[in-house]
Amino acid sequence: MKKALLIMPDFFNYTDVITNGLKKMGYTVEFINDRPSNNAFVKAFIRINRKFLSLYIKKYFNKVMKKISGTNFDLVLLISGQSLSFSESMIKKLRIKQKNAVFILYQWDSERNFPYIKKVQCYFDKCFTFEKNDSNKKVKFLPLFYSDYYKKIGSKKTNNVYDFCFIGTAHPKKYSFIKKMSKQLSKVYKKKFIYFYLPSKIVFYYRKLHDSAFRNANIQEFHFTPLIGSQFNKVYEKSKTVLDSPQDGQDGLTIRVIEALGARKKIITTNKDVMNYDFYSENNIYIYDGKFDYSSPFFKEEYKPVDNVIYQKYSIENWLNYMIKGEYKCS
Repeated sequence: MKKALLIMPDFFNYTDVITNGLKKMGYTVEFINDRPSNNAFVKAFIRINRKFLSLYIKKYFNKVMKKISGTNFDLVLLISGQSLSFSESMIKKLRIKQKNAVFILYQWDSERNFPYIKKVQCYFDKCFTFEKNDSNKKVKFLPLFYSDYYKKIGSKKTNNVYDFCFIGTAHPKKYSFIKKMSKQLSKVYKKKFIYFYLPSKIVFYYRKLHDSAFRNANIQEFHFTPLIGSQFNKVYEKSKTVLDSPQDGQDGLTIRVIEALGARKKIITTNKDVMNYDFYSENNIYIYDGKFDYSSPFFKEEYKPVDNVIYQKYSIENWLNYMIKGEYKCS
Protein backbone atom coordinates (compact mmCIF):
# COMPACT_ATOMS: atom_id res chain seq x y z
CA MET A 1 0.00 0.00 0.00
CA LYS A 2 1.23 3.50 -0.84
CA LYS A 3 2.23 5.80 2.01
CA ALA A 4 1.53 9.53 2.26
CA LEU A 5 2.90 12.10 4.68
CA LEU A 6 0.41 14.96 5.12
CA ILE A 7 1.75 18.18 6.67
CA MET A 8 -0.83 20.90 7.29
CA PRO A 9 -2.56 23.00 9.98
CA ASP A 10 -4.95 21.11 12.23
CA PHE A 11 -7.99 23.34 11.82
CA PHE A 12 -11.71 22.68 11.62
CA ASN A 13 -12.08 19.19 10.08
CA TYR A 14 -10.01 19.70 6.93
CA THR A 15 -7.24 17.38 8.12
CA ASP A 16 -9.77 14.52 8.28
CA VAL A 17 -11.30 15.44 4.91
CA ILE A 18 -7.93 15.37 3.12
CA THR A 19 -6.76 12.27 5.01
CA ASN A 20 -9.93 10.37 4.08
CA GLY A 21 -9.56 11.52 0.47
CA LEU A 22 -6.02 10.15 0.33
CA LYS A 23 -7.15 6.88 1.90
CA LYS A 24 -9.77 6.47 -0.84
CA MET A 25 -6.91 6.79 -3.34
CA GLY A 26 -5.14 3.86 -1.67
CA TYR A 27 -2.73 5.64 0.69
CA THR A 28 -2.03 5.05 4.34
CA VAL A 29 -1.62 8.50 5.84
CA GLU A 30 0.70 9.92 8.50
CA PHE A 31 -0.42 13.39 9.61
CA ILE A 32 2.00 16.00 10.93
CA ASN A 33 0.85 19.36 12.30
CA ASP A 34 2.73 22.16 10.53
CA ARG A 35 3.37 23.91 13.85
CA PRO A 36 4.62 22.51 17.17
CA SER A 37 1.44 23.28 19.10
CA ASN A 38 -2.14 24.50 18.77
CA ASN A 39 -1.56 26.64 21.85
CA ALA A 40 -2.89 30.17 21.24
CA PHE A 41 0.48 31.72 22.17
CA VAL A 42 2.33 29.53 19.66
CA LYS A 43 -0.25 30.20 16.93
CA ALA A 44 0.05 33.96 17.43
CA PHE A 45 3.86 34.09 17.45
CA ILE A 46 4.28 31.86 14.40
CA ARG A 47 2.16 34.34 12.47
CA ILE A 48 3.91 37.42 13.91
CA ASN A 49 7.54 36.22 14.01
CA ARG A 50 8.52 32.55 14.04
CA LYS A 51 12.12 33.44 15.03
CA PHE A 52 10.94 33.87 18.64
CA LEU A 53 10.13 30.15 18.68
CA SER A 54 13.06 28.84 16.64
CA LEU A 55 14.42 26.49 19.34
CA TYR A 56 10.94 25.18 20.13
CA ILE A 57 10.28 24.58 16.42
CA LYS A 58 13.68 22.86 15.98
CA LYS A 59 12.91 20.43 18.83
CA TYR A 60 9.51 19.72 17.32
CA PHE A 61 10.97 19.11 13.86
CA ASN A 62 13.60 16.74 15.26
CA LYS A 63 10.82 14.82 17.02
CA VAL A 64 8.90 14.63 13.73
CA MET A 65 11.95 13.36 11.85
CA LYS A 66 12.54 10.70 14.49
CA LYS A 67 8.89 9.62 14.31
CA ILE A 68 8.96 9.11 10.52
CA SER A 69 12.57 7.90 10.21
CA GLY A 70 11.58 4.28 9.64
CA THR A 71 9.05 5.01 6.89
CA ASN A 72 9.67 5.57 3.19
CA PHE A 73 6.81 7.67 1.87
CA ASP A 74 5.53 7.67 -1.70
CA LEU A 75 3.97 11.11 -1.30
CA VAL A 76 4.70 14.15 0.85
CA LEU A 77 1.84 16.66 0.67
CA LEU A 78 2.34 20.02 2.35
CA ILE A 79 -0.74 22.23 2.70
CA SER A 80 0.72 25.61 3.53
CA GLY A 81 -0.76 28.68 5.18
CA GLN A 82 0.75 31.35 7.40
CA SER A 83 1.03 28.81 10.23
CA LEU A 84 3.87 26.87 8.56
CA SER A 85 6.69 26.78 11.11
CA PHE A 86 9.30 24.63 9.34
CA SER A 87 12.34 26.50 8.04
CA GLU A 88 13.78 26.19 4.55
CA SER A 89 16.62 24.01 5.87
CA MET A 90 14.09 21.70 7.59
CA ILE A 91 12.11 21.17 4.40
CA LYS A 92 15.37 20.55 2.53
CA LYS A 93 16.33 17.93 5.14
CA LEU A 94 12.92 16.26 4.80
CA ARG A 95 13.37 16.16 1.04
CA ILE A 96 16.80 14.50 1.38
CA LYS A 97 15.51 11.91 3.87
CA GLN A 98 12.46 11.08 1.71
CA LYS A 99 14.29 11.08 -1.61
CA ASN A 100 11.92 8.59 -3.30
CA ALA A 101 8.72 10.51 -2.47
CA VAL A 102 6.85 12.86 -4.76
CA PHE A 103 6.73 16.22 -3.00
CA ILE A 104 3.61 18.35 -3.59
CA LEU A 105 2.97 21.84 -2.21
CA TYR A 106 -0.46 23.44 -2.01
CA GLN A 107 -0.51 27.14 -1.08
CA TRP A 108 -3.64 27.90 0.93
CA ASP A 109 -2.78 31.57 1.30
CA SER A 110 -1.50 34.29 -1.00
CA GLU A 111 2.18 34.99 -1.46
CA ARG A 112 1.43 38.58 -0.47
CA ASN A 113 0.45 37.34 2.98
CA PHE A 114 3.13 34.67 3.19
CA PRO A 115 6.07 35.50 0.87
CA TYR A 116 8.31 32.97 2.65
CA ILE A 117 6.62 30.14 0.76
CA LYS A 118 8.42 31.15 -2.46
CA LYS A 119 11.73 30.14 -0.85
CA VAL A 120 10.68 26.51 -0.47
CA GLN A 121 8.95 25.92 -3.81
CA CYS A 122 12.22 24.59 -5.26
CA TYR A 123 12.04 21.52 -2.97
CA PHE A 124 8.73 20.35 -4.47
CA ASP A 125 8.04 18.39 -7.63
CA LYS A 126 4.65 20.06 -8.03
CA CYS A 127 3.30 23.32 -6.64
CA PHE A 128 -0.30 24.52 -6.62
CA THR A 129 -2.11 27.58 -5.31
CA PHE A 130 -5.68 28.67 -4.66
CA GLU A 131 -4.60 32.19 -5.66
CA LYS A 132 -4.84 32.78 -9.42
CA ASN A 133 -2.49 35.78 -9.24
CA ASP A 134 0.28 33.62 -7.75
CA SER A 135 0.19 31.00 -10.52
CA ASN A 136 3.05 30.74 -13.02
CA LYS A 137 5.09 28.08 -14.86
CA LYS A 138 6.15 26.52 -11.55
CA VAL A 139 2.96 27.04 -9.53
CA LYS A 140 -0.34 25.85 -11.03
CA PHE A 141 -3.70 27.39 -10.19
CA LEU A 142 -6.08 24.99 -8.43
CA PRO A 143 -9.17 26.22 -6.54
CA LEU A 144 -10.16 24.64 -3.24
CA PHE A 145 -12.62 21.78 -2.72
CA TYR A 146 -15.81 20.66 -1.07
CA SER A 147 -15.99 17.47 1.00
CA ASP A 148 -18.36 14.54 0.60
CA TYR A 149 -20.46 15.94 3.43
CA TYR A 150 -21.40 19.02 1.40
CA LYS A 151 -22.19 16.78 -1.53
CA LYS A 152 -24.65 14.94 0.74
CA ILE A 153 -26.26 18.24 1.76
CA GLY A 154 -26.58 19.18 -1.90
CA SER A 155 -28.22 15.88 -2.77
CA LYS A 156 -31.24 16.31 -0.49
CA LYS A 157 -33.85 18.90 0.35
CA THR A 158 -33.61 20.46 3.78
CA ASN A 159 -35.83 22.77 5.76
CA ASN A 160 -33.86 25.96 6.27
CA VAL A 161 -33.72 27.28 9.83
CA TYR A 162 -31.47 30.22 8.94
CA ASP A 163 -31.78 32.68 6.07
CA PHE A 164 -28.02 33.20 6.12
CA CYS A 165 -24.96 32.14 8.07
CA PHE A 166 -21.30 32.90 8.57
CA ILE A 167 -18.79 30.70 10.41
CA GLY A 168 -15.15 31.64 10.18
CA THR A 169 -12.08 33.40 11.51
CA ALA A 170 -12.64 37.10 12.16
CA HIS A 171 -9.87 38.63 10.09
CA PRO A 172 -10.29 42.45 10.22
CA LYS A 173 -11.53 43.01 6.65
CA LYS A 174 -13.73 39.93 6.79
CA TYR A 175 -15.19 40.89 10.18
CA SER A 176 -16.03 44.38 8.91
CA PHE A 177 -17.77 43.18 5.74
CA ILE A 178 -19.72 40.37 7.42
CA LYS A 179 -21.02 42.80 10.06
CA LYS A 180 -22.10 45.25 7.37
CA MET A 181 -23.73 42.57 5.21
CA SER A 182 -25.56 41.09 8.17
CA LYS A 183 -27.01 44.44 9.21
CA GLN A 184 -28.25 45.27 5.70
CA LEU A 185 -29.67 41.79 5.08
CA SER A 186 -31.82 42.04 8.19
CA LYS A 187 -34.27 44.02 6.02
CA VAL A 188 -35.17 40.90 4.05
CA TYR A 189 -33.65 38.00 6.00
CA LYS A 190 -34.66 37.71 9.66
CA LYS A 191 -32.97 34.50 10.77
CA LYS A 192 -29.19 34.37 10.94
CA PHE A 193 -26.29 32.45 12.47
CA ILE A 194 -23.01 34.34 12.89
CA TYR A 195 -19.95 32.73 14.48
CA PHE A 196 -16.82 34.87 14.58
CA TYR A 197 -13.83 32.77 15.64
CA LEU A 198 -10.50 34.04 17.02
CA PRO A 199 -7.64 31.79 18.21
CA SER A 200 -7.43 33.51 21.61
CA LYS A 201 -8.33 36.58 23.65
CA ILE A 202 -4.75 37.74 23.12
CA VAL A 203 -5.48 37.98 19.40
CA PHE A 204 -8.68 39.91 20.11
CA TYR A 205 -6.88 42.54 22.21
CA TYR A 206 -4.07 42.74 19.66
CA ARG A 207 -6.64 43.40 16.93
CA LYS A 208 -8.43 45.91 19.15
CA LEU A 209 -5.21 47.91 19.48
CA HIS A 210 -3.94 47.64 15.92
CA ASP A 211 -6.92 47.32 13.56
CA SER A 212 -9.53 50.03 13.03
CA ALA A 213 -12.14 47.39 12.11
CA PHE A 214 -12.01 46.13 15.71
CA ARG A 215 -12.10 49.52 17.40
CA ASN A 216 -15.76 49.21 18.39
CA ALA A 217 -15.77 45.41 18.61
CA ASN A 218 -17.10 43.75 21.74
CA ILE A 219 -15.35 40.62 23.02
CA GLN A 220 -18.77 38.96 23.45
CA GLU A 221 -19.15 38.88 19.65
CA PHE A 222 -16.33 36.34 19.38
CA HIS A 223 -15.75 32.68 20.13
CA PHE A 224 -12.36 31.33 21.08
CA THR A 225 -12.98 27.69 20.26
CA PRO A 226 -13.86 26.61 16.71
CA LEU A 227 -17.17 24.91 16.06
CA ILE A 228 -16.66 21.15 15.94
CA GLY A 229 -17.40 19.51 12.60
CA SER A 230 -20.90 18.24 13.41
CA GLN A 231 -22.07 21.64 14.75
CA PHE A 232 -20.56 23.43 11.78
CA ASN A 233 -22.18 21.06 9.32
CA LYS A 234 -25.64 21.32 10.91
CA VAL A 235 -25.63 25.11 10.57
CA TYR A 236 -24.57 24.86 6.93
CA GLU A 237 -27.21 22.25 6.22
CA LYS A 238 -29.99 24.41 7.70
CA SER A 239 -28.98 27.69 6.03
CA LYS A 240 -30.34 29.08 2.78
CA THR A 241 -27.42 31.43 2.11
CA VAL A 242 -23.75 31.60 3.12
CA LEU A 243 -21.85 34.86 3.64
CA ASP A 244 -18.23 35.12 2.52
CA SER A 245 -15.42 37.64 2.41
CA PRO A 246 -11.72 36.87 1.79
CA GLN A 247 -9.16 38.28 4.18
CA ASP A 248 -6.76 41.08 3.25
CA GLY A 249 -4.22 40.12 0.63
CA GLN A 250 -6.30 37.31 -0.88
CA ASP A 251 -8.08 37.24 -4.22
CA GLY A 252 -8.53 33.47 -4.47
CA LEU A 253 -11.91 31.99 -3.62
CA THR A 254 -12.23 30.90 0.00
CA ILE A 255 -13.26 27.35 0.78
CA ARG A 256 -16.64 28.75 1.92
CA VAL A 257 -17.52 29.54 -1.70
CA ILE A 258 -16.62 26.05 -2.89
CA GLU A 259 -18.43 24.40 0.02
CA ALA A 260 -21.55 26.41 -0.83
CA LEU A 261 -21.24 25.09 -4.38
CA GLY A 262 -20.99 21.54 -3.03
CA ALA A 263 -23.99 22.00 -0.74
CA ARG A 264 -25.94 23.74 -3.52
CA LYS A 265 -26.43 26.79 -1.32
CA LYS A 266 -26.61 30.41 -2.38
CA ILE A 267 -23.64 32.59 -1.46
CA ILE A 268 -22.99 36.29 -0.97
CA THR A 269 -19.33 37.24 -1.38
CA THR A 270 -17.19 40.36 -1.67
CA ASN A 271 -14.88 38.56 -4.12
CA LYS A 272 -15.57 39.94 -7.62
CA ASP A 273 -13.34 37.35 -9.26
CA VAL A 274 -16.01 34.68 -8.65
CA MET A 275 -17.59 35.93 -11.91
CA ASN A 276 -14.66 34.33 -13.80
CA TYR A 277 -15.32 30.80 -12.52
CA ASP A 278 -17.23 28.23 -14.55
CA PHE A 279 -19.89 27.69 -11.86
CA TYR A 280 -20.90 31.36 -11.58
CA SER A 281 -24.60 32.16 -11.86
CA GLU A 282 -26.30 35.38 -10.74
CA ASN A 283 -29.15 33.21 -9.43
CA ASN A 284 -26.77 31.53 -6.97
CA ILE A 285 -24.03 34.07 -6.28
CA TYR A 286 -24.32 37.72 -5.26
CA ILE A 287 -21.25 39.97 -5.37
CA TYR A 288 -21.49 42.46 -2.53
CA ASP A 289 -20.02 45.91 -3.14
CA GLY A 290 -21.30 47.72 -0.06
CA LYS A 291 -25.04 47.60 -0.78
CA PHE A 292 -27.70 45.15 -1.96
CA ASP A 293 -29.99 45.26 -4.97
CA TYR A 294 -32.98 43.25 -3.75
CA SER A 295 -34.46 43.16 -7.25
CA SER A 296 -31.60 40.97 -8.56
CA PRO A 297 -32.24 37.34 -9.65
CA PHE A 298 -30.32 36.22 -6.55
CA PHE A 299 -33.15 37.39 -4.30
CA LYS A 300 -36.01 36.69 -6.73
CA GLU A 301 -35.13 33.29 -8.23
CA GLU A 302 -34.54 29.80 -6.86
CA TYR A 303 -31.12 28.12 -6.85
CA LYS A 304 -30.06 27.18 -10.38
CA PRO A 305 -28.40 23.71 -10.62
CA VAL A 306 -24.80 23.69 -11.87
CA ASP A 307 -23.75 21.41 -14.72
CA ASN A 308 -22.72 18.07 -13.23
CA VAL A 309 -19.26 17.94 -14.87
CA ILE A 310 -18.45 21.38 -13.44
CA TYR A 311 -19.93 20.40 -10.08
CA GLN A 312 -17.78 17.26 -9.78
CA LYS A 313 -14.63 19.16 -10.74
CA TYR A 314 -14.51 20.89 -7.31
CA SER A 315 -14.88 17.75 -5.16
CA ILE A 316 -12.14 16.66 -2.74
CA GLU A 317 -11.65 13.60 -4.96
CA ASN A 318 -10.87 15.71 -8.01
CA TRP A 319 -8.78 18.20 -6.03
CA LEU A 320 -6.47 15.37 -4.96
CA ASN A 321 -6.62 13.64 -8.36
CA TYR A 322 -5.51 16.78 -10.14
CA MET A 323 -2.56 17.36 -7.80
CA ILE A 324 -1.36 13.75 -7.70
CA LYS A 325 -2.36 12.38 -11.11
CA GLY A 326 -2.71 15.58 -13.15
CA GLU A 327 -6.30 14.93 -14.20
CA TYR A 328 -9.92 15.35 -13.19
CA LYS A 329 -12.03 12.24 -12.69
CA CYS A 330 -15.64 12.36 -13.79
CA SER A 331 -18.13 9.60 -12.97
